[in-house]
Order: sequence, then C-alpha cells, then structure tokens
Amino acid sequence: MATVQDIKRRLRSVRNTRKITKAMELVAAAKLRRAEARIAALRPYAERMRELMIGTARATPSRGFPLLEAREDLRSVAILPLTGDRGLAGAFNAQIVRRALQLEREVRAGGADVRWVVAGKKGRSTLRFRRYAIEQAWVDFTDRPTYADAVAISHKLAELFTGREVDRVVMVYNHYVSPLTQTVSVEDVLPIPRTLLEEEEKSAYEIALEGDFIYEPEPEEILARLLPTYLETTVYRALLESAASEHGARMTAMRNASKNAGELIDSLTLDMNRARQSEITQEILEVVAGADALTQ
Repeated sequence: MATVQDIKRRLRSVRNTRKITKAMELVAAAKLRRAEARIAALRPYAERMRELMIGTARATPSRGFPLLEAREDLRSVAILPLTGDRGLAGAFNAQIVRRALQLEREVRAGGADVRWVVAGKKGRSTLRFRRYAIEQAWVDFTDRPTYADAVAISHKLAELFTGREVDRVVMVYNHYVSPLTQTVSVEDVLPIPRTLLEEEEKSAYEIALEGDFIYEPEPEEILARLLPTYLETTVYRALLESAASEHGARMTAMRNASKNAGELIDSLTLDMNRARQSEITQEILEVVAGADALTQ
C-alpha cells in the first residue's frame, strides 16, 4: 500500500496538471471565439463571390478555362490534409490523417498515383514517419491562418493542376459544427466543379448580373480572374474551419482532462485519508502494546 507521502506527491502532480489543462481550456475557448467570428465574417464574402462568378459565367459562352478542365483519365491525384501544428486536441489530427490514408487507398485502387501536399506539422510528421514523399508542406500557421497562407497553398495547387502534374486535387479537413462536434469533409477543389456555375436557383444579385450589361473587360477575362480567387477563398474557408475545429477539439479535450484530474484528486484524497487513518491506528496500537509491555 502506498504511503501518505507517496499519495501527497501524486496529489501535487495531478493538481499541477489540472492547472495546466484548465489554462489550456481557457486559452482554446478564447481562440475559438475569435475563429468563429472570422468564419462568420468570411461567409458573406464567399457567398457574394460565388454569386458573382455564377452570374459572370452565365454571360460567358466559353468554358475553356484551365481550372475548369475535367480530365477523364486520372493518372495522378493530389491529396491535401489540413492538420494542426500541435497535439492535445483529442482525435482532431488522427481522424484527418486516417481519412486521408483511406482516400489514398481508394485512389490507388482506381489505378492513379497520389501526390501529397499537407498543411500542419502533425500531418507532415505522420506522413514522413510512414515514408511518404511530400510535395510541399505548410506549417506554423494552422491555429490562426491568414489569407496569405491560403494564397500560397492555392497557387501551388493551381500550379500542379495546370502543369498537368496532377489531374485532381482533393482537400481533407475538419468542418466545424460546434465545440463538441467536428466532421471530416472531403472536398474536390480542382478542377472547380462545373455544377457550381450551372445552379438552377438564382439570387437577386445573380438575376441583376444577367441583365443588359456591358462588361469591361470581357466576361471571359473577368471569369478567368475570378476562378483563382474562388480557389483561394475555398482554401481559406477550409483553413478557418479547420482552425475553429482544432480550438474546439482542444477545448473539449482539456475540459475532459480537467474533469478526469478532479476525479483522480478525489480518489487520491480518499486513499490518503485511509492511509493516514491506518498509520494513526498502527501508531496507537504500537503505543498500547509498548505500555502493556512496561506494566508486565
């Protein structure tokens, strides 16, 4: 049985751990609120970008844009998992890597090769540990991504696709639902789906764009500029979703860790009281036995 001193040392260790997990929970909660605000601010811009692109596409007779080129013969597919730079976030990183590896097996089963591009240190280290060749990795920004980070990633993806090094680009990331729920999403980012430009329902803004307007420059040139911007916006939205999911997962994981530490402290306190009571009882028995020995 552990002594009182041993249990006291364990209690101090667990209490110190709970202080750390509680602090990490509070930090993650603060970062999560900011990440949620950034997602809410991006949504109107992304929606207006989509509507502008659809309206311009409907005024454009040509569809011969490189980023829209769908290729039937898939020889190579780029997979982009969006992971975090740090751990202690529950299953946040593991479920992304697991889904990306499953997608790789599906692609190889279809006869295509896989090229890896990855965001986040956790994804990079896991793929390197499995001895995968990584085309490029972006790190040290996943908890607070900027639009410049999305631009760098999207430019590399567009370069691989337009250079015909890959025929399809798939992004795997955590979609933020709530602090308790993050769902893994698999999204084709290149080629940009043609269905995006052929939606039946029209908003008032799209109807206005279909009026008798004179475009300057020509609609084809406008759409050629909008498509890369749409790609950047798509990647940026996924980065924000991933960041919010990471903070939510870390907050939940640290809250559970603090709760478990509290339960362990209660259990250790009970064990310490029992050990102390046992020591006191043993000391009393030794005193009584000594007194009896002196009186005999």
